[in-house]
Amino acid sequence: MKTRYAPLLKVKKSELDRCERELQKANHTLLSAKNSLHEAYLLLATLELPCSGTMQEMLSARSFISTQREIVQDKKNWVEFAQEQVTLAIGKLKLSNIEYEKFKYLDFEEIKKIIKLRTLKEAKDLDEIALMTHNKKGNE
Repeated sequence: MKTRYAPLLKVKKSELDRCERELQKANHTLLSAKNSLHEAYLLLATLELPCSGTMQEMLSARSFISTQREIVQDKKNWVEFAQEQVTLAIGKLKLSNIEYEKFKYLDFEEIKKIIKLRTLKEAKDLDEIALMTHNKKGNE
């Protein structure tokens, strides 16, 4: 049944769907960031300083470990950023859902009004038909 809120309801529904897709995308990015951080930690755990060798090998190994620690820190920052994006997406989804539910409620109330008016009109029409039929029988 078409109401004046139907187009707005359709717009709010598409906005809600868009927010849901954004949340899914943010969750996927967060999962990817967490996996990447885990892999960086595993790689850092496998790196070892040599116990013997040249000074160049020691400096090279230390440089690798330092670089891997920087990578781990970058991955941590990425996870934090992705978590913030998920939090923002959840907030947008909640607001969008509230807006959608408002218009859905207004649409439902409008439909109830229309049904009530139609029922009253139908009852009035039936009463009029019954009155006309009664008057016709009374005249005959």
